[in-house]
Amino acid sequence: MARAAAVPLVLAGLTVGLVVGCGTGVNGQERLVSRGRQLFMDHGCHGCHTVGAMGSPIGPDLSRIGARRDAAYLDNWLRDPAQQKPTAHMPKIAMSEQDVRALASYLASLR
Repeated sequence: MARAAAVPLVLAGLTVGLVVGCGTGVNGQERLVSRGRQLFMDHGCHGCHTVGAMGSPIGPDLSRIGARRDAAYLDNWLRDPAQQKPTAHMPKIAMSEQDVRALASYLASLR
C-alpha cells in the first residue's frame, strides 16, 4: 500500500520538473522577460526607443507596447521589421531564435 502511494508523488514531481525545465510557467516566463530586458539594453534599443523614463524618443515609445501588440506580432516584427512595414526605419537585428523570443516576451510584458 505504501509503495502504491509513492508512485503518484514521484510522477507529480516529474511533471513539475518538466514544466519548469521547459521554460514554461511563471518562473520560466519571468526568466524570459528578464533576458529580454537585458537584450533591450545590450542591443541598444534604448538608443531609439523609450521605456518609461529610460531611452531616447527617436522611435516609438514602447512603454505600453504590450497593451497594443502580443508576443507573436512582436516576434515577427523583430525578425524583419521591413517585411512587416516596408517604410520602417528600424534595422533588422541579428539575433538567435531564443533571443527574439525573449525580447518579444519582454516587450509584450510592457503594459
